[in-house]
Amino acid sequence: MPRFFSSTTGLRALALLAMAFGALTIKEGGDVLFGQDAARAAAGDYVPFVLWSNFLLGFVYVASGLGLWLRRRWGELLAAFIVAATVATFAAFALHLALGGAYEVRTLVAMTIRTLVWAFIYLAARRLMRSLGARSTPGES
Repeated sequence: MPRFFSSTTGLRALALLAMAFGALTIKEGGDVLFGQDAARAAAGDYVPFVLWSNFLLGFVYVASGLGLWLRRRWGELLAAFIVAATVATFAAFALHLALGGAYEVRTLVAMTIRTLVWAFIYLAARRLMRSLGARSTPGES
């Protein structure tokens, strides 16, 4: 088994990836949702429910990363929730496409990347947490 999958450093790197991905998601989504008209115009034919889902999940990304950093089981569980929520949003987006809804190709690319990144984070976190003996509650040592 590669050293990454049994090290605190690997888990910390995964946590930083999750938090950075979350911060970027919040910033980019927030710019379109709450920014200037120019930001919305630059986004093109964005799909509002996809944008809102990703924006709100950005906060969960950060929380999951924090939980992983602290080696808490809830960080791993949040990562699993993120995968499920992302897949559900992607499925709804696919239905939107099938019904002829307007969209940007970059949304399709971004949803694919999100799904793959979070599947990786969850699977790697699960393995790392097991090998490191993650704690279930804040009071456990």
